[in-house]
Amino acid sequence: MTTVTSPTQLLLVREVLARRAIEPGALLPILHELQDALGHIPADVVPEIASALNLSRAEVHGVITYYHHFRAEPAVGKVVQICRAESCQAMGADALIAHARQTLGCSMPGHSKDRAFTLEAAYCLGLCASSPAMVVGDDVHARVTPQRFDALIAEARSAA
Repeated sequence: MTTVTSPTQLLLVREVLARRAIEPGALLPILHELQDALGHIPADVVPEIASALNLSRAEVHGVITYYHHFRAEPAVGKVVQICRAESCQAMGADALIAHARQTLGCSMPGHSKDRAFTLEAAYCLGLCASSPAMVVGDDVHARVTPQRFDALIAEARSAA
């Protein structure tokens, strides 16, 4: 279980809650903003989120664990997401995932053996006409072949 040890992080959480808690349907925007800022939703802020929104901790935890986008622990290395939506599956995502797992030496979800990458599924990246699609860090890529995957991973390794 991850804790927020940094006063700066806790201050950020409280600022986001103060600004967004009054919005209708605030939970998802709050979670997205915290995920983007912190890289994960620390378990020890769940009670604070729940209290600010008048929800139970179980409700907040349920949303965090339901959506694949949110994580309770920080990712290891650079995040690689491969789309598993129907269009991408029809255009070879399963073979791409098999290649990615072999190349990185991990399952999905999982971490590469050298801990340079976290491999995860995504469920629609909005590039259905250019399937299969994937994300490396913040960069979205379309029409990804195993060869292009290797090139993108090599580029990410050299940039690190």
